Amino acid sequence: MSWSWTLYRYLARQFLIGVGIWCAAILTLAFSIDVVNILNRTTGHAISPAIAVGMALLQLPDLGQQFLPFAVLFGGVHCFIGLSRHQELVATRAAGISAWDFLVPPLAMAVSIGVFAVLVVTPVSSRMLGQFAALEAKYIKGEASQLSISQNGLWLRQGSTDAQSVIHALSVADQGVRLENVIVFLYGPHDRVEGRIDAKSARLTEGAWILRDAWASGRDGLVRHYDRYETKTTLTPAQIQESFAPPDTLSFWDLPRFIRSAESAGFSATRYRLYLFTLLSLPILFAAMVFMAASFSLKLARTGGLGRIVLISALSGFAVYFFSDVTRALGMSGILPVALAATAPAAAAILIGMTLVFQQEDG
Repeated sequence: MSWSWTLYRYLARQFLIGVGIWCAAILTLAFSIDVVNILNRTTGHAISPAIAVGMALLQLPDLGQQFLPFAVLFGGVHCFIGLSRHQELVATRAAGISAWDFLVPPLAMAVSIGVFAVLVVTPVSSRMLGQFAALEAKYIKGEASQLSISQNGLWLRQGSTDAQSVIHALSVADQGVRLENVIVFLYGPHDRVEGRIDAKSARLTEGAWILRDAWASGRDGLVRHYDRYETKTTLTPAQIQESFAPPDTLSFWDLPRFIRSAESAGFSATRYRLYLFTLLSLPILFAAMVFMAASFSLKLARTGGLGRIVLISALSGFAVYFFSDVTRALGMSGILPVALAATAPAAAAILIGMTLVFQQEDG
């Protein structure tokens, strides 16, 4: 009937208002803390406060994406507490509408927020986080090494302002420690070409790349063959692994292509697959937050109980967050399948939330 759609629109609007209020509050707090943290990290680097604020703004969408489940949870609690205090839930129940019925609009909005976050917010946040990482490397870490993967193999840059080299390899083994079909381009100051080395293979040792069956040319243009050729490096296997772009700096739309490229280059893409499945399960997680919020708020009396509900909601949110970290670690170690490790927290949370609502409504 028409009044049902009116009620559904009202419930959806109240839920969105609650989520918006809590999202704004959490983002404001996160931004303030992030600015202070960046200013502390840049102490002694002669960086203006404007750059620190700009870096914090670039990181803000990613922080918002991380805290969005809490905003949905507390926004749901805010919505249901308001409806309960104004006896609006009592009126809807008296009209013959069950808890499962008036949960439909908040659930639809939560799933829509999750889909929007995955399809729209992650491309924006990944681009901005990539810019933040570049500024962080420039102003704070002073990193000179860079690694990228394409369908044509691996590209790796290393060195300092005085001497740099760019390494290209068609294939990679042992997680970046051994390269096959290698070309090394040598550069001096002001990007002046110093020479080139073509080798059949290269292996990373402590402080050097060991190239086998290498042909090296210098500034004089003469080409010499070496069975074993050694070139210095400051890279370590751990640094090569860490040089990959973090998963959250990649858009949802770019993740499948990056996973294929990384695996074809010989690298493990477990953490990227884990992040992809986590994004896919985000709408389910948001729906679970609505069920949990409803289970805490449906029987709130007009007086008392608010502090207890807020405390239980916060503890439940942190429990889901902790469980997500545990399953993520199990997925990274290979103990759990990647898909199961990424979706288990959302699935467990929605089952628990539905059970609590069922117990309060029908039990």
